[in-house]
Amino acid sequence: MSSLLHQPRSVYAVAFACVVAFMGIGLVDPILPVLAEDLNASPSQVSLLFTSYFAMTGLSMLVTGFFASRIGPRKTLLVGLFLVVVFSALAGLSDTIGQIAGFRIGWGLGNALFIATALSVIVGAATGGLASAIILYEAALGLGIASGPLLGGLLGNVSWRGPFFGTAVLMAIGFLLIAVWLGPVANPTRRVSILDPLRALGHGGLRSMAIVAVFYNFGFFTILAYTPLLLGMSAIQLGLIYFGWGVLVALTSVFGAQRLERRYGLVSVLGVTLGLVAVDLFFGGIFHASRAGLIVVIVLSGALLGIVNTVLTEAVMAAAVVERPIASAAYSFVRFTGGAVAPYLAGKLAEHVSAASPMYVGAGMVALSVAALALSRRHLHHRGPVVVSPA
Repeated sequence: MSSLLHQPRSVYAVAFACVVAFMGIGLVDPILPVLAEDLNASPSQVSLLFTSYFAMTGLSMLVTGFFASRIGPRKTLLVGLFLVVVFSALAGLSDTIGQIAGFRIGWGLGNALFIATALSVIVGAATGGLASAIILYEAALGLGIASGPLLGGLLGNVSWRGPFFGTAVLMAIGFLLIAVWLGPVANPTRRVSILDPLRALGHGGLRSMAIVAVFYNFGFFTILAYTPLLLGMSAIQLGLIYFGWGVLVALTSVFGAQRLERRYGLVSVLGVTLGLVAVDLFFGGIFHASRAGLIVVIVLSGALLGIVNTVLTEAVMAAAVVERPIASAAYSFVRFTGGAVAPYLAGKLAEHVSAASPMYVGAGMVALSVAALALSRRHLHHRGPVVVSPA
């Protein structure tokens, strides 16, 4: 653990920007009810803020390696940050849900360029090896998911535009830190094709883990994008609730996941935790009309999601038979684009079926991830190749 606290300042600069980048995932949670009311939007329309963002993030994963292998990882990071600054500011200037959802597409492109490249840069620069790099990355994810709702709640309590402008400012700071502190990063030894991640999915192990992640992300995105509308509380109240949720994501990612994995094994920990996520979502359906019950379901899910995020990332690396940057891009392409339908579908189910139905569907999808894991566990006996040059 001490190696985590003694890193080059370039790693801290990238990690800080990662935290801000991951803020974009949960940033709009606390302002969803306000947006729905102020802009006269339905649940499915509001959910487009997530669907457009996640879909573009997934599709963009196909080109992250292409750009990084041509202009270099450092420039790719900076281009991604610049896009997030521009499009988050434009979202803050918008007047309709459609405009915000459209600018979230550009935001998703920038985030994808940054996030995919940041992982391999941290792996290359961090001390303590691959395990420490993954923990740093997942900790940044957890802190970003936690602080995103808190920032959204604090600024959203003043105006729903505030969280968007706040993200633009913080990302601009991250841009400056990386521009100053991150020195030259070696280019990949070969140029990556846009088709390389798609070809990588031809390998059964990686494809199987990506399918597990799609089903899991369906439940994850349902919790993230739909439950704020069920609670219907003020921006600051929602910000505090999802802050607690995100803190548990971060804590279990860093302190719980690998300890459990070392004791019980990767497949066992992943399978049991995914099963518990499905149960948690099911209870979310049961308690959908109870504000106190739903808050407990949401906060407890954070502890489970943190474990799954870390262990599933390691499972992908264990199953990969291609370079890790390409494996990561292929995996992220499938899980984000596949899971992006969840927020929109949740909104439609709430409008046309019942308020509880999105939670039950989410539970069923995560249960399918357990079945997919059981069918593909043989692939996890393979250990992936060593980390290659950042891409």
